[in-house]
Amino acid sequence: MDSVSLAPIGLLLLVACLIAMICRKVGLPYSVGLVAAGLLMAIVPEAPQFTLSRDLIFNVLLPPLVFEAALQLPWKAFRRELPLTVTLAIAGVALAAAVVAAGLHYAVGWSWIGACLFAVLIAATDPVAVIAAFKELKADKRLCMLVEAESLLNDGVAAVGFAVLVGIAGGASAGVANVVPAFLWTLFGGGLIGASVSALVLLLAGRTNDHLVEITLTTLAAYGSFLIAEKLHASGVLASLTAGLMIGSLGSLGAISDKGRPHVLAAWEFFAFVANSFVFLLIGNQLAGVPISHLGWETAAMAILLVLVGRAVAVYPISNLFVRSRLRVPMSFQNVLFWGGLRGALGLALALAVPASVPERGAIILSAFVVVAFSIFVQGLTMPWLVRRLGLTRSK
Repeated sequence: MDSVSLAPIGLLLLVACLIAMICRKVGLPYSVGLVAAGLLMAIVPEAPQFTLSRDLIFNVLLPPLVFEAALQLPWKAFRRELPLTVTLAIAGVALAAAVVAAGLHYAVGWSWIGACLFAVLIAATDPVAVIAAFKELKADKRLCMLVEAESLLNDGVAAVGFAVLVGIAGGASAGVANVVPAFLWTLFGGGLIGASVSALVLLLAGRTNDHLVEITLTTLAAYGSFLIAEKLHASGVLASLTAGLMIGSLGSLGAISDKGRPHVLAAWEFFAFVANSFVFLLIGNQLAGVPISHLGWETAAMAILLVLVGRAVAVYPISNLFVRSRLRVPMSFQNVLFWGGLRGALGLALALAVPASVPERGAIILSAFVVVAFSIFVQGLTMPWLVRRLGLTRSK
């Protein structure tokens, strides 16, 4: 690697560290500070400029984010909430996407394929900013679990739906005979690949007590499962999610040594910190050059409104289905699930992957940036206030 190319990476890491320290001092959400810093870097003369591409997000930054979040999920609590979170993820993505797609088609005049592609990709929520605020506020543990688990699962569902729609946009038949097998392979193929890779990694990890080897093996699991699944046209997000869940739950049974486990978890916290820092800094850097005027303020406002309405339709009616069960979701939790449905890296990566043949590709990318910016700066900044207002913090 050319040594000169390392200088911008070092600069990003330095900025990320400084922003983290400042945000901790002033109580500002870390992701908001990073995006703001990225915006400032974009307008500073002589500052290095960066390009946020689909390959950078998908092949470098997304695997550790998905894997680390899944690795840290407490398995028993995750399994207990699974009927609720799966319903929110599958039915919620479908309902939210239907609202957004119909609104863009009828109100803005987008083609059905363009409207559906945007609707599905923007349904993927990113809990990073919210979870970081929750940790600072010591928010209710079940609320943290619901927000993070539902987000991870709906990321997988959105990625699967997007892959099927891209196939249709590329000329594949939209008939049930073609769509259903493609959907099932993308969905279950990703899970199968993630389970296979993680099983191999656990088998090897069980033969060593060297925490450096264990960290390396889990890194191979995160990236290997993701990239193999994408190569085989399955869902890399679901593959990495499955691998993280398996290693997080089964690894604690002995495959990952007791001595090595704290090192593995600490290493993955660092990997996620670096990946998150790069993602949000690059989002801010890219936002500075987004020509919103090309999209039109009316379309931008409509996209934001439709996404919020879609999220509300996804959260409140589905939560009401569980009102008489042990998985009942209090209204205060529902409000946080609605307002905490921030958008981030995956939505932008999918937007950048929209085929050039889709007439609205440029508008889809601009709309995705607009929605992400709104969710980070408006929803992200107000989430701590909302959690306190609803009394969802723990005393200890």
